[in-house]
Amino acid sequence: MLRISLLRFLSLPSRSSSSSSSLFFNPISPHSHSQIMATSAYTTSSDSASSAKLLFRQLFEKESSTYTYLLADVCHPDKPALLIDPVDKMVDRDISLVKELGLKLIYAMNTHVHADHVTGTGLIKTKLPGVKSIISKASNSKADRLIEAGEKIHFGDLYLEVRATPGHTLGCVTYVTGDGPNQPQPRMAFTGDALLIRGCGRTDFQGGSSHQLYKSVHSQIFTLPKNTLIYPAHDYKGFSVSTVGEEMLYNPRLTKDEEAFQNIMENLKLSYPKMIDIAVPANMVCGLQDLSERPVESVSN
Repeated sequence: MLRISLLRFLSLPSRSSSSSSSLFFNPISPHSHSQIMATSAYTTSSDSASSAKLLFRQLFEKESSTYTYLLADVCHPDKPALLIDPVDKMVDRDISLVKELGLKLIYAMNTHVHADHVTGTGLIKTKLPGVKSIISKASNSKADRLIEAGEKIHFGDLYLEVRATPGHTLGCVTYVTGDGPNQPQPRMAFTGDALLIRGCGRTDFQGGSSHQLYKSVHSQIFTLPKNTLIYPAHDYKGFSVSTVGEEMLYNPRLTKDEEAFQNIMENLKLSYPKMIDIAVPANMVCGLQDLSERPVESVSN
């Protein structure tokens, strides 16, 4: 199956572009292995010669099984870019990639206050001073920009829509690519820990609520078009992408009614997250706590 998928990918026709040497394509397989990251640019379905192009990279940190996403408008003169859910240990990789691709990183943002790793946004800000950090206002943490549901985060002529999806934590949000002319199609939803591929985030700490999570996913994510691509913050089974339609059919937790879902979540019997006592305090302050007492290498957002 893997060989067939690779052959299908390699047989896709390429399009030349003056703004990027990457292949432009529409995703074909929702179950690529996590080690085969999406490393091509992404095109809208518009026939307009001036339609915006989204460069997209899916990056992986194996210790916490975290996905980081790089998005950029490669048709804009400045090639503005943003990173979603960067990890402190992988900041040098991320910045190197941004520079290699000739992008201008303007935002480093989080879907929520993570408990399993220290976010990389603070460290990125020390290395690239012009970058602004973003997190939800509801998270009660610190960042340059505190966003709320309904806001749009613009990078060039593209944007992400903010949807509030609390339940895993109080401040979880999902970032969804724009809906309109020159925005990438199908849409893409960066769901953090709210919705995982065939799963969801736990709800037993950080203000979590199974009732709230069920409501969030069904009202804010499952109402998106069924071909919307789902990109979570983590995966532990080798998947890298799903769709709204797939999760509505096959998610073993969220296809249940709310009572059954709450019963599942209350009986997971998960162990205490090993990084939570380090990660949460750091991430609540963008990872920039007391630089005078700690080496820069150990301080991240």
